[in-house]
Amino acid sequence: MQPKEIVEKFVNYFNNKDIEGLTGLYHNDAVNHQIAYEPVIGKAAIQKMFEEEFAAAQMVCIVENIFQDGEWAILEWKDPLGLRGCGFFHVIGEKIKFQRGYWDKLTFLRQHRMPIPTE
Repeated sequence: MQPKEIVEKFVNYFNNKDIEGLTGLYHNDAVNHQIAYEPVIGKAAIQKMFEEEFAAAQMVCIVENIFQDGEWAILEWKDPLGLRGCGFFHVIGEKIKFQRGYWDKLTFLRQHRMPIPTE
């Protein structure tokens, strides 16, 4: 599968809250770095991250664009509340080796009526 197809699977698993499917897309030593947080390293830690995120908020990814360049795929997305972001996926051997996501954490917290850090 091409990186773009892996990201399409990622979106499908994400929207179905299929944590097992999501984590199955990653290398054992993968890194997921959502820039609002510290990098999450390793498949087990990434699985825990998804478990916590899905328990904390209702999240939906609406694809705006998916681009591919070699081993990289770029996802531009929005959610039903208007939040927008993008993700970069480095796919090696049909598995995500590295992911970085950019989105506005403050807007996300406000939209989901979650506590806003004071620091």
